[in-house]
Amino acid sequence: MSGVGIGQRPQNGRQRAMKFLWTGIWLAYLSAPVTDLLHGGHSAGVRLLGWIGLAAFVAWYFALIFRTGRGETNRLVLGSLAVLTAQSTILALTLGREWLVLFVYVSVASGAALPLRLARLTIPACSALLTAVALSVPGGEAYLASLLLPALLGGFSMAGVRELIHTTRELREARATVAQLAANEERLRLARDLHDLLGHSLSLITLKSELAGRMLPDRAEEAARQVADIEQVSRQALVDVREAVTGYRRPRLATELAGARDALTAAGITAELPAAVPDLADVPDDTESALAWALREAVTNVVRHSGAHRCSVDLVRRQTLDGPALELTVDDDGTGAGGIQAGGSGGSGGSPGTGLTGLTERLEKVGGTLEAGPAGHGFRLVARAPAAPVTPDIGSGA
Repeated sequence: MSGVGIGQRPQNGRQRAMKFLWTGIWLAYLSAPVTDLLHGGHSAGVRLLGWIGLAAFVAWYFALIFRTGRGETNRLVLGSLAVLTAQSTILALTLGREWLVLFVYVSVASGAALPLRLARLTIPACSALLTAVALSVPGGEAYLASLLLPALLGGFSMAGVRELIHTTRELREARATVAQLAANEERLRLARDLHDLLGHSLSLITLKSELAGRMLPDRAEEAARQVADIEQVSRQALVDVREAVTGYRRPRLATELAGARDALTAAGITAELPAAVPDLADVPDDTESALAWALREAVTNVVRHSGAHRCSVDLVRRQTLDGPALELTVDDDGTGAGGIQAGGSGGSGGSPGTGLTGLTERLEKVGGTLEAGPAGHGFRLVARAPAAPVTPDIGSGA
């Protein structure tokens, strides 16, 4: 379920209903003017005009709140606020002190509809006008103390929340940009690798194929040697392409930790990483590589999918019943961790090398395990792998 924030216009009927409900709750504070119209002793004509004025104020107030975010200029918003201010002043001066509460709504609308640079001027101005009108109506001083502080605090609170929502929206857009740039960089890397790897190999295969064709049928043995060379070059090219596509290059934990810090920082996520990598001199290369893959995949999904503000990484050596083990923990406070379960950084969850399935397969190959799921207010991934080579069990007899 998606809501609609301050400074944003509703996009559909559900959002309009939610915003109307949220805004309508605060109309309860209009009980003072309503009570004045019902029991204030006004004549029938005055009551009628009062109801019309109150309905016009509420309608204009809702129109301003619901139109916010449709691209109106600040001049149009200021004009709408001026209409609300005029209505509040006329109603308070003509009908009495109970109508002073309308100025609080004008102040709140200023904070919700105007940028901070303008709201910090209009909110004090509205409060000053409230003070002047309160001193002009009989008994207004008694209401001034209970209305002036809500007008100031309510207006500036709305302005602060509006700026917070605007900043959050910009941060989300920046994260999406970072993810897009990372994907573009990966595509460029792959294009460069394929060009460098295949350009020479395919040229060599073409030349040797032409040479073998010219040798046949008179020099069959030499042609066979050329064909053997073609087979060797093509096999090596296939290995190079697989390494380039999967990004194999046997990643190292120290390198991936440095890359994780850069990626998290670039995405605006607070990174809490170990200051140093434990001694890995006796750790098998396959174990380190599997944990490095897990770290890369987890951090990639934190950046692209989690919406987290903080991500902590912990790498420790533990002594278990099965021997020493390395334990990698990646913990974030986001809510969008589903991306890793659905296939990681864009792949299919069932394909090796992507998502939880791929990480589980990599760790199982080295005797490790993977645990992942919601934890507290975020998502946690724990990868464990033996820190010593796994030796197969030897039976007692043949």
